[in-house]
Amino acid sequence: MIVGIDIGKSGAISFLDGSFAHALPMPILGKEVDGKEIGDLLRNLKPDLVMVEKVGAMPGQGVTSMFNFGVSYGKVLGILESKGIPYRLVTPQAWKKKVLAGTAKDKDAAIGFVSRAFPDVDLTPGRKKKPHDGMADALCIAEYGRQLMNAGDSA
Repeated sequence: MIVGIDIGKSGAISFLDGSFAHALPMPILGKEVDGKEIGDLLRNLKPDLVMVEKVGAMPGQGVTSMFNFGVSYGKVLGILESKGIPYRLVTPQAWKKKVLAGTAKDKDAAIGFVSRAFPDVDLTPGRKKKPHDGMADALCIAEYGRQLMNAGDSA
């Protein structure tokens, strides 16, 4: 099983295991990423590899939002390390280049890829009307990990 994580409150966690694919919005408790729920999910799933999107500050983002984002990033990495779960960081440029080759490499391209590759995955959880792009990104990140493992390049 490979897990893909798109960090942040609007991110998501995805799971690929053989032909099974699933994604869910990032667990949130109050106004923060729910580290306990993420830890419980990962402990129960026992993934072979977790792919985490490696991101940094972007121009125009506020100090508070970047600090909160960094806290979420640290929580996820801390959970993975404390549970001894193998993980690998991947930049958005790297996974998009491989998984979204030949496309605009934007949110719509990720949603389109997921709709074609994993047609049983519902990207509109709950009452959402438009697809959750964090879930699409998380599945693309997991697919990147699967391609790496299939090529013999594990973490």
